[in-house]
Amino acid sequence: MAALLLAVSLMAPAAGADHVFMHVHVITMDEVGVLEDQHVVVTDGRIARIGPADEVELPDGHRQIDARGEWLLPGLTEMHAHVPPDHADEAFAHDMLRLFLAHGVTTVRGMLGAPWHLPMRDALANGELDGPRLYTSGPSLNGNSVESPEAGRKMVREQAAAGYDLLKIHPGLSLEAFRAIAETADEEGIPFAGHVPEAVGVTIALAAGMATIDHLDGYVHTLVPASRRANGGFFGVALVAHADADRIPAIVRATRDAGVGVVPTETLMVNVLAEGDTDTLLEDPALAYMPESWRERWAAGRNNLRGRPEFDPEAAERFLELRRELLAAMYEAGVEILFGSDAPQIFNVPGASVRPEMATMEAAGMSRYDILASATRGPARHFGADDVFGRVATGLEADLVLVAGNPLDDLDHLRHPVGVMSRGEWYDRDRLDALLESVRRSSAGGGR
Repeated sequence: MAALLLAVSLMAPAAGADHVFMHVHVITMDEVGVLEDQHVVVTDGRIARIGPADEVELPDGHRQIDARGEWLLPGLTEMHAHVPPDHADEAFAHDMLRLFLAHGVTTVRGMLGAPWHLPMRDALANGELDGPRLYTSGPSLNGNSVESPEAGRKMVREQAAAGYDLLKIHPGLSLEAFRAIAETADEEGIPFAGHVPEAVGVTIALAAGMATIDHLDGYVHTLVPASRRANGGFFGVALVAHADADRIPAIVRATRDAGVGVVPTETLMVNVLAEGDTDTLLEDPALAYMPESWRERWAAGRNNLRGRPEFDPEAAERFLELRRELLAAMYEAGVEILFGSDAPQIFNVPGASVRPEMATMEAAGMSRYDILASATRGPARHFGADDVFGRVATGLEADLVLVAGNPLDDLDHLRHPVGVMSRGEWYDRDRLDALLESVRRSSAGGGR
């Protein structure tokens, strides 16, 4: 009977296409602050009206959501997500997308795409699948897939013609191949983003017009004299003894002036490099939503890296500190910082990694409002979709998160949403719990 109820809960559509959030406090993300005691009317999947509760007439035929004493804000965006690329893992990919949605993430940028992600992107957009709006890269352009500048040009043209939203840059590209990719991407009008190959470096990547540099990849290298940049190890952790923090302002100014965004993914670094044993990380309740094979692989990867003779815990801590200094400097200088945690990657569970990632941003000195902006209106603006999502404003698609407390006071209120709306589809807490339970049962089945 329990299984039947779960299945019915997952299949049942939200009650009606039209809703009104009653007596809710609204964080519009148009400006700092809260609109108190509002009615927010959603009609045909879009925000039709926002106004004081004593001025907005409740429309007939709308499902009424009593949100008294609760806060409504735009749905969140994960700018560095991974949708499993193997088509054999399609069911698993759907589970990961449900996890994002269940934690209030209504848009993701998939950073390792595959051809079958394109019809899945459309199915998500059409409401045929539970999950967030998807922007997807194509298959990675890297040192193995791109053997020459000509091969790079060919891949760019093929991916642009296929309809991918962006190109994913991975390590290993030669400088010549990178330049060919960047030139062809500009010709085809498709953005490219991701890693900074060591043969390229941040300065050239900025000049080439990367859409975003993810993981702050290559930035530690820029703080080190060129003669000492070889053999940097994991994102340059082996170089910290030679890093000069006095070089930070120059590369930060160059990033700001180039208009290139950064997606820090700090939790990826913290999970691997920060002090503490792996068994403690394995105690995270969110890991119940990941298959045992993934948990084992993550634990083995962390232990293997930290068990190498060259691993230096003090250097790792300095590396993390240096990255906080870089992020703080970027924030103060006005660099576009976009939210991303690199989920699902080492101990980052989709959706559940939102709050830990935000904690790293807060530790770097970012205000709570600007952290929320990095996950809402910032990504929308980045995609040229500021009139589609990312704010609570009339005319926009209704991507919304309802929480029990004000996240401008404490971002922990984002951990357990009261409900999530994805393009007008309402998932109350019971429905979200049903999604989570479905994923948990699937993960417990193993086989991935």
